[in-house]
Amino acid sequence: MKITSLMESTGGRALRALVGVVLIIIGFAVGGGWMALAIPGFGFMLVGIVDVCLLGPLFGQPLSGKAVRG
Repeated sequence: MKITSLMESTGGRALRALVGVVLIIIGFAVGGGWMALAIPGFGFMLVGIVDVCLLGPLFGQPLSGKAVRG
């Protein structure tokens, strides 16, 4: 699938980390209930940094992005 190949690529990894950082910034900048965005933001950032694609096993791919690219 195209979405899993994108998310398991280096660009997809950077995109997940960037989305995580943006969610964290929005959450802390706006404050209040919007700080709840920081929780999934940390999750997106973490999976981007450790090179894990959580959608991979759903589509028969490995969990590790490195395993897919290798």
